[in-house]
Amino acid sequence: MAGTAVLRPVTWRSATVVGLHDETATARTLALAVRDWPGHVAGQHVDLRLTAADGYSAVRSYSIASAPSSDGHIELTIERLQNGEVSPYLTQQVMVGDELEVRGPIGGWFVWHPEQTGPIQLVAGGSGIVPLMAMIRSRISLGSAAQFRLLYSVREPGAVFYRDELRAVSNQGEAVIVTYAYTRVTPKDWPRPAGRIDAELVAKGTWPSNLRPSTYVCGPTSFVEHTTELLIAAGHDRERIRTERFGATGERK
Repeated sequence: MAGTAVLRPVTWRSATVVGLHDETATARTLALAVRDWPGHVAGQHVDLRLTAADGYSAVRSYSIASAPSSDGHIELTIERLQNGEVSPYLTQQVMVGDELEVRGPIGGWFVWHPEQTGPIQLVAGGSGIVPLMAMIRSRISLGSAAQFRLLYSVREPGAVFYRDELRAVSNQGEAVIVTYAYTRVTPKDWPRPAGRIDAELVAKGTWPSNLRPSTYVCGPTSFVEHTTELLIAAGHDRERIRTERFGATGERK
């Protein structure tokens, strides 16, 4: 965890786009082959830099969506932001074969290690699912015995990232249990009205506090603060809740 993380030099590396996949109408996954990639831990992120012909550059932070691997490939899932400077290019214009620059991996606090075998609670708001998906994928690829639960809040069904993969994962027994909260529009015949995560949903969709799960909450600042307070009110230990907040342009806070 944070106290045992190994510090490495973080430098800019060339990354080639080797695959593209649309997750939703406004989100796209970029598969990158990164030169001399040192490997990452589930939950970490990278800085991505775009440089224009006139020398102007813009840097944004993006969570790594893929499980750790030794092949030098990573995946980033990027949501297009209205009036965004970088995300429209990455989600609409970038092509396979394009060269980008990335710096990382970055982060040693909001991470999941395979040595963690106790229950894991993941709570995502919107695109906050990305680093949590890396944890789920890592758990599956390693065959970890840790039991995961995911509480995933989205605006409406069409906004769900990794829909088919999450459905397949949740159908494989009790290893990863997925619960959805729809804040604006629900699927037909959904048992709950549209709305934010509340105390009732925390009680039904998360591990009981007496199991002392390690909890990861990721999403917009207001979502993270609201959900964290609900978890604490339900008896969860604040010291076992790790949070990551997304700002308006994707930066971490």
